[in-house]
Amino acid sequence: MNVWFGKVAVLVSLLGFIFIRWPHGNRMGSVRIADDRKGRLEVGLLIFAALGTTLVPVLWMATKLFEFADYHLYPTPYVLGIVLMLIGLLLFYRSHADLGTNWSVTLQVRENHGLITSGVYSTVRHPMYTSMFLLGIAQALFLPNWIAGPAYLVSFGTLYVLRVRTEEQMMLDQFGTEYEQYMQRSGRLAPRLRSKAR
Repeated sequence: MNVWFGKVAVLVSLLGFIFIRWPHGNRMGSVRIADDRKGRLEVGLLIFAALGTTLVPVLWMATKLFEFADYHLYPTPYVLGIVLMLIGLLLFYRSHADLGTNWSVTLQVRENHGLITSGVYSTVRHPMYTSMFLLGIAQALFLPNWIAGPAYLVSFGTLYVLRVRTEEQMMLDQFGTEYEQYMQRSGRLAPRLRSKAR
């Protein structure tokens, strides 16, 4: 397959991400912050994540910087990547819609912040992160380059590992027992598997 198929897929993924997040980012500024835990590590992680999820793929599309690491694009991984991208974008949209004004790009609790446990949050605590992992796997499949392809997974995976415990502690501090109980019945990235009682 021609490398242009990969470039089109990357462009669609990036534009889909921006289109979904844009209105929520605009609305975020209109709701006052009640608790802000954004520190230098958080800012650094967001910058690092943006490099892998956005800058590196754009450089691959627009320049020959990573051309030495290109490989042949095959139909099967490409199609699988497209399917995962579409699922990831749908889950990304649903996660934002279900959170409403509670969403923030950084570790912040907004005024009148409620604990959302319905919709895609009924069984998964971080479906937005799940969607971004799906987008990262998709990029690794449809972007035929050993550097730019996995860049999303590496950068976002780093952010996730270094951020998720702090985020959950913030929610525990805010919601206490209610969040503890929610943690017991939900999984971080996927629904918990429950064994049937005999």
